[in-house]
Amino acid sequence: MAQSSEHAKSTTPSITSSSGPQRFDKIPDVDPKTGLHEKSPTTLKRQSEPCDITVSHGIIRQSSAVDTKKPLKAGAQKSSLPPEKVFSIQLGSELFRLSGASIASDAPSYFSTFFEEQLQQTDQNGNIRTLYIDRDPVIFHEICRHLQGYHVRPRNGEEFVRLYTDAQFYSLPRLTSQLFESEIFFQIGDRDFQVPKDIFSAPGDSPNFFTLGFNIHFSAPPLLLPGLDKKGLLRPPSIVPPSVPGRSAEVFSQLIHLLRGYPVHIKDESHRAELLRDCRYLHLRGLEQKLIPHEISYNPERDCSEIMIRLEDIRQSGVQFVNDGSIVDGSTPAGWVYYARPFVDEKACELIVEIGGQGTIIDLESMRAEFRGLTNARVSSLVQVISNKLNLPNKAPLGLMMMAGGGTRSTATSPGHSPISEDRPKVSIGPDADIIIDSESYYVRPGGYTGFNLEKYNSNSTNAHSTSAGPPAKRKREEDNSSSNGNGNSGPQGRWMVHNGQWRLRVQPDGISNQLEIIFTAVKLDVSTSQRARNRKRGFLS
Repeated sequence: MAQSSEHAKSTTPSITSSSGPQRFDKIPDVDPKTGLHEKSPTTLKRQSEPCDITVSHGIIRQSSAVDTKKPLKAGAQKSSLPPEKVFSIQLGSELFRLSGASIASDAPSYFSTFFEEQLQQTDQNGNIRTLYIDRDPVIFHEICRHLQGYHVRPRNGEEFVRLYTDAQFYSLPRLTSQLFESEIFFQIGDRDFQVPKDIFSAPGDSPNFFTLGFNIHFSAPPLLLPGLDKKGLLRPPSIVPPSVPGRSAEVFSQLIHLLRGYPVHIKDESHRAELLRDCRYLHLRGLEQKLIPHEISYNPERDCSEIMIRLEDIRQSGVQFVNDGSIVDGSTPAGWVYYARPFVDEKACELIVEIGGQGTIIDLESMRAEFRGLTNARVSSLVQVISNKLNLPNKAPLGLMMMAGGGTRSTATSPGHSPISEDRPKVSIGPDADIIIDSESYYVRPGGYTGFNLEKYNSNSTNAHSTSAGPPAKRKREEDNSSSNGNGNSGPQGRWMVHNGQWRLRVQPDGISNQLEIIFTAVKLDVSTSQRARNRKRGFLS
C-alpha cells in the first residue's frame, strides 16, 4: 500500500521537495521549516514535562503524566502523532494533507500507525514519506471531512457501501461505528430507500429482512471485513448495496408510512393482501398483526371485549383459556377461549373465530361439525393448541402419525387427536345466533330434539315493527326439510354446508366422563341446504 519516497519525487517533486515546505494554514504558530510549533521559553518548559495527547471525538486534550494513569473515557484513543505536524496522503492523482490532530481524531487507524512508524524511523527534522494508496479519492474526500470534525452522511446506498468499506479498510473505528449505527440503505424494486434503524423498534418488527441482511453485509465494528483475513489484504472486496428487486417499491413505501405511525387507507382486500404478503416476506411480524382483518368490540350483555378474527390468522402465542367461574357436572371448571394478537394487544379478548372457504359441514342430527381440507388442518391445530394451554396430554403424536401414514386420509390430522375433541367437534346453536339459510334469515328458538327450532323472519312484519315496541312478527318456517324426513316439527334435519361461520369456543366437561371437551358455539352462520341453494350463490366470471 505504501511506496518509497523516491517514487514520490518522480511523480510530484514539488510536493515532497525540501524547498517546498508543507503548510497547514489552520494551525497557527507553525515553523515552516520543521512543521512544529516555534519554541519559546514557555514552550520549552512545557516540552520538558512528560505528557501525552488524548484524542476523543476530534477534541485534543493535553494531560500530565499523572493523568495517564487514569482510564480513558469510552471512545478515547491515544496517539503519539504531533497534532501540529502535517502529513501527506496521496490517493490516485490527488494529494491530501492532514494534520496529526485530524488523523488522531479517529485512531488507531492505518494512517496513524503508518506515520507513527515513520516518526520513529526518522529524526525530528527528517522528511516524512508520503503515503500512497490506490483507492477512490472522491470517497476519501468524505473521510477527510470526517477526520476534520465534520459529520459525514452518505446520500445513497452506493456511496454508503463505498464509504463503509473504505472506513473498515483504513481501520477507522469511529467512522465505522457511526456508519454501522446510521440509517439502512437499500433498494426495493427500482427505488432507493434510506430508513433509520429505530423505525423497526416496535415489538415484532425486529429482527427482520433489513436488519439481518444489513448485519450480514456490514458486520459489527469489531469484525473487520467478515469472512476475510485482513492481514495482507491489498484491497477490500466488492460489495453490492442491499437490494430486493422482486418487490414493489410502492407497497414498501406504504409499509414505511405505517411504521412511522401514519394511517394508510386500505382500498380493498387485494390491496390488504399485497401489504400482508410483503410484511411476511420482510418479516415485519408486528406490522402484520396490525394489518390482518379483525374487529375488536365491547359486548355489554356479556360484559367483555370480543375480537373477531379469521381462522388462518390465529397465532399460537395469542391463544388463552379463561375460566368463567362456572362449574359443570362436578368440580371441573369451564370457560371460553380468549385471544390477543401477538406484539399488538396487551389484553386478551373473547375469541370469535371466522371460518370460511365452505370447508365446514354441520350434521343437524348429531349436532357435530365436519371440517374438510385445509380448514380441517387449521381447526385441528387450533384445538391442539387449546389443549396444550390446558396442559392436557395428547392422544396421538400427530407428527409421527403423518410420517408413518404418508399423509393418507386414515392418518391425516384431525381434531380427534387432541384430548378435548372427537374427529367431529360438538356444535351448539342457541337463540343468540343469527342464521342465514339459503339466502334467507331465520330466527332460532329453543325446542326440538336438536335443541332448537327455526322460524323465518317476515320482512314485512319486521319493517312494521320498527315503529312498535313489541317483539318482531314472524311466521313458521316451511317445514320442507323436516316433512321430507317425516319428523314433522321435531326440528331441522339434514346437513348444512357452511359458506361462512363465526364461532365462540367453549371448553367444559362432557357430562358423562367429566372430561373436558370443546364446543363450537354459533354466533353467525351463512349456510346452504342443497346444491341448488349453493349454486344460487354463484356468480358469473367478470
